[in-house]
Amino acid sequence: MRGVILFAILVIAHAHSSIAALVIKGPDKPVLENDEVTLECLLSDSELNTSQVHFEKFSKYMNKWYRLEEEHMYRRCIPSVILRREASQLLLSIRSIHSYFHQGLYRCVADNATATDNSSQPLAITINYMRELSVYDVSSSRRKFIKENLLVTLGEDVEVECSTTASEAPQYFWQKYGDDWIVPSSKLRLKNVRMEDGGDYTCMAEHPTLSSLKKSSTISITVLTATNGRLNQAWYDSTNLVLMTSVAGAVLLLLILSITCFLVRRAKQAKSTKGPIDDHSQKKPIYTASVESLASTSGDKQPLV
Repeated sequence: MRGVILFAILVIAHAHSSIAALVIKGPDKPVLENDEVTLECLLSDSELNTSQVHFEKFSKYMNKWYRLEEEHMYRRCIPSVILRREASQLLLSIRSIHSYFHQGLYRCVADNATATDNSSQPLAITINYMRELSVYDVSSSRRKFIKENLLVTLGEDVEVECSTTASEAPQYFWQKYGDDWIVPSSKLRLKNVRMEDGGDYTCMAEHPTLSSLKKSSTISITVLTATNGRLNQAWYDSTNLVLMTSVAGAVLLLLILSITCFLVRRAKQAKSTKGPIDDHSQKKPIYTASVESLASTSGDKQPLV
């Protein structure tokens, strides 16, 4: 009985393989972000040609397959994609592959086939990546980004953390320049900081499956005495106060200038509108006076005898 079942399975598998005429092939090594990748749609059925097949990509957001075309609209949605048709294959080239646009499932589909399996088996493209590292001071409740240098006070407790985003959760390590110790963690904690704790510290992040994919970032920790620490904090606070005051003053001055310009413009517009009316009203008394003067002059004249 088992032999009959096994024979039936082999027959069905052979029939399925004979029907499926499309095969999609991709890279044979791990794909890193910004690599150039080419997908091939191969035709095993002589009755088909490349003009009768196309590529499709599965959208996890729309939860459906959509066709990849050569039109400009599709290239805007999925940038850096080039389609090429040759005699027995259809090529999809991605010049600079990116995890956001290009990662996912791809397949080849025949245009004029009516069978339920008119497409190839889906090919999953997984892109390995790791972004640049960022280092933060997490000693207090306020998380502060460290650009290059961190100033700490003698005797304080310091805690810094480095982080990044990657295709897989990376492994973190901390190391101080000149020392041989390594802390296998994303966080570095220094208790009761001493003067000799100052120096350069490097955080390293390594991809768990691709050792070639790694990032690092170095910061400098400067330890100040208690007096210098307070002076530095006072200077920092006063600098922030001066900066905030200067910004507020500049905004207020700009507002005053804008209002002044607006009022001057309104005044000029009002003057230009009322100008002709005022001139007419000023000329009217002069005209009346001239008429009255003529009338009085003509009344004073006596007829000649």
